[in-house]
Amino acid sequence: MTNATTHIIGFLAALTAANSSAHAACPIELAVYGDGQSGNEIDFTPTGTSAVVTNSFRMILDNNVVLNGIVMWNEGVARPNGSLMYKCPEGDTTGAELAACTPWHGVIYTSDDKGSIGLLPAEGVEAPKTLILPDLGPALRQSPAYGGGGFSKVPSDVFTLKGCQE
Repeated sequence: MTNATTHIIGFLAALTAANSSAHAACPIELAVYGDGQSGNEIDFTPTGTSAVVTNSFRMILDNNVVLNGIVMWNEGVARPNGSLMYKCPEGDTTGAELAACTPWHGVIYTSDDKGSIGLLPAEGVEAPKTLILPDLGPALRQSPAYGGGGFSKVPSDVFTLKGCQE
């Protein structure tokens, strides 16, 4: 083998390694999703040691509006029930107070490249390619976070994987 051939093989091996690490699996707790329609984002964060919350995330809307989200799997027919909250009171809250500061809640679905529909996984699993939050847009349009000094770009119900946080 010539010296030039050795350098080319080394270069191709490095390029392949860099390419495969760029496409490495991203765990759901570090995933970042985007809505192509509005530019809004969903950023997942590690949940920690919660006994009931399986996923934590933030929805970042325009005008610096941030909604805090959690997912809890219900008993019986197991489903990932997500909730987005806006300016909820701290500490002990009543059910009415919590309902008033929760502009969206529902089951979070996923989709892969082939269009197969599934349910949002708990942490420690590879992030799905697409998230579907049914009726998100219409619910958020009715929320106190919309209009005025709040957000103006209503998201669609579909968010696609953009990347992975470091």
